[in-house]
Amino acid sequence: MPRRALITGVTGQDGSYLAELLLQKGYEVHGTTRSTGSEAARRLCSIVAERGGNVRLHETSLQNDDEVARLLEDVRPDEIYHLAAQSHVGRSFELPQATLDANAGVTLRLLEAVRKQQREIRIFHAASSEMFGRPTESPQSERTPFVPRNPYATSKVCAFHLVANYREAHGLYACSGILFNHESPRRPERFVTRKITLAAARIAAGLQQTLTLGNLDVGRDWGFAGDYVDAMWRMLQQNEPTDLVIATGRWHTLEQFLERAFQRVNLDWRDHVRQDPALMRPAEPGRLVGDASLARKRLGWEATTSFEELVDRMVDADVE
Repeated sequence: MPRRALITGVTGQDGSYLAELLLQKGYEVHGTTRSTGSEAARRLCSIVAERGGNVRLHETSLQNDDEVARLLEDVRPDEIYHLAAQSHVGRSFELPQATLDANAGVTLRLLEAVRKQQREIRIFHAASSEMFGRPTESPQSERTPFVPRNPYATSKVCAFHLVANYREAHGLYACSGILFNHESPRRPERFVTRKITLAAARIAAGLQQTLTLGNLDVGRDWGFAGDYVDAMWRMLQQNEPTDLVIATGRWHTLEQFLERAFQRVNLDWRDHVRQDPALMRPAEPGRLVGDASLARKRLGWEATTSFEELVDRMVDADVE
């Protein structure tokens, strides 16, 4: 019998790469979606079908206790990868209550449903580097205190501690990967990295003249989503569940991202990018860069895609 995995939020960027990885490893893959008829669901099915695979989609509201319980009874997964979230930081300022419900509330419902199953189900929870906020040290490791600076980060801190609580109080195999920013050509267009690469492609093709952004002084530790889902899988193969930082350990500014993206299409970003104060966040995090040395030691994992290769791959996909 193949191992059975359930991916919440399977139609998102990480979910699609993870589904591909698990299918390659011989898993039977199930995933949740709000609508099996959505464009994202159709895109996922197309991606895996091109590689000869199939993901069984379940139209489920993860904010409904009964539906979550039925889902686990129907699927009976060996592993759960909990990726579903309201993950847009800017939107979390507009919808703080909904963000808390979607991130912390859903995580709690899932943990409680697993506890009631009374059989071992291994759970991975996608936590975020945004939890560090304005960090007290750099780079950030598993020992760095959380100082969240936005509603999204706050909701993720709550979910992180819920996972730890169920691990310690109820003996669940539950762990969180503290994921630093990871991108790909599948990143939704509302995220700034994809907004940049798509604009560079459109401007080069004469379909757009300018790109408007907020603060350009920010930076991130940017990796490739395909590398990060491999770390997720490795975390659930360990004898004991452990929370781990997943990062490249390299920090780049948004200006460097812009420069590389526009350089790929032989343009100077300064000729096309405008700033709008209205797009700046009320509170920006500090210098977020991860120390993934424990992941290297425990999992044998490290990021294999360079910053330059990541940006080039995203621009090339948008040009195409």
